Amino acid sequence: MSYVEGFVAAVPTANRAEYHKHATEFAALLREFGFRRTVEAWGDDVPPGKVTDFQGAVQAKPDETIVFSWVEYPSKEARDEANRRMREDPRMEQFVATMPFDGKRLIHGGFAPIVDEGGGEKPGYVDGYIVAVPENNKEAYRAIASEAAGHFAELGALRTVEAWADDVPDGKLTDFRRAVKAKPDEAVIFSWVEWPSKEVRDAGWKRFMENNPMTGDMPFDGQRMVYGGFVPILEA
Repeated sequence: MSYVEGFVAAVPTANRAEYHKHATEFAALLREFGFRRTVEAWGDDVPPGKVTDFQGAVQAKPDETIVFSWVEYPSKEARDEANRRMREDPRMEQFVATMPFDGKRLIHGGFAPIVDEGGGEKPGYVDGYIVAVPENNKEAYRAIASEAAGHFAELGALRTVEAWADDVPDGKLTDFRRAVKAKPDEAVIFSWVEWPSKEVRDAGWKRFMENNPMTGDMPFDGQRMVYGGFVPILEA
């Protein structure tokens, strides 16, 4: 089964070009360690929330932009081996030292996909989500997420991925659990929907909201869902 390493960062908006360069060089290094795919997406439509939001998740400052990104591996074992090799690689020290953002506020974790529908085409736009779901509701969440993925595909989405927390560490300043105010009996979901363009995404969401095609109730607290729209700036 595939495996996902998810990330959210706050990057000074003025550092976009520098971030792209850094991410491109890092992707080249990752290629040596067996990753399958990586995407870096720059915040475009990331609204503030009443309870939780991406800005709060990484303590973003007014002059910073949210970056939503992930790395896909063929398996958890491949991801663990890649991380081991990265820790031992002397080049990593230079990458960390030259990050054009505050790495202390970066949130990251390992997730196992429970829904993965579509794929194969390069996205022009990405919707990113973080959700807290009661552990006992895993199968109910999988069912409703799979249904939603089908509707998104009908509306033009290229791919939908929903990934369940597997290796999500606590951080000193920020982490995925704090991002959604997760309770002790809840797991964190890292998910995204890939669209061919922002225009297709906007039109798709308009139709989705007008028709309300979903059946059943949400098996999680939607008020704590973190979401936003992002423009891919790197796919490797």
